Amino acid sequence: MANRFDSSDLEEAVRIMRNGGIILYPTDTIWGIGCDATNSEAVKKIYTLKQRSDSKAMLVLTDHDCKLPGLMREVPELAYDIIDMAIKPVTIIYPNARNIAPELIASDGSVGIRITKEEFSKALCNKMRVPIVSTSANISGHPSPHFFHEIEEEIKAQVDYIVKYRQDDLTPSLPSQIIKLDVNGEVKVIRE
Repeated sequence: MANRFDSSDLEEAVRIMRNGGIILYPTDTIWGIGCDATNSEAVKKIYTLKQRSDSKAMLVLTDHDCKLPGLMREVPELAYDIIDMAIKPVTIIYPNARNIAPELIASDGSVGIRITKEEFSKALCNKMRVPIVSTSANISGHPSPHFFHEIEEEIKAQVDYIVKYRQDDLTPSLPSQIIKLDVNGEVKVIRE
């Protein structure tokens, strides 16, 4: 376990994802399974690994709100206020998603995006220059692991890379708040 991630850990995770692989990595909430969110084949690998229906959309992470306009036709102005005022991680479901794998876009055209503030996942998004998938590191229907040691061996065995950073970290984390924004500015809180 590393207390501060080293660049070789980050570089290897980026290399794997750029080559269509999937990784296990720490996020600002719980450990996640990730890949390049613009790569359909990699996204399909995650659905297969999680044994999850592809009708259940997965969220994506990015490192800065300036990248939002590239991921949807129009960013609701309120989104920036919500992001700025958030005390804990917040996932916003936006309408009219674009420039990501179609498998990540819900049937209504929306996508869930979180701006990560966690050190490793933020650096990962920055280095990838595209959003990355972030879905809980569990088989669909099984409990979400809060810590690395709770992740099922089946998951660990099927990813292409496991990030070393924070594997021994037992700091409790909170799930993200989930808010859905509509094009007309309507706000719906899905999870507080």
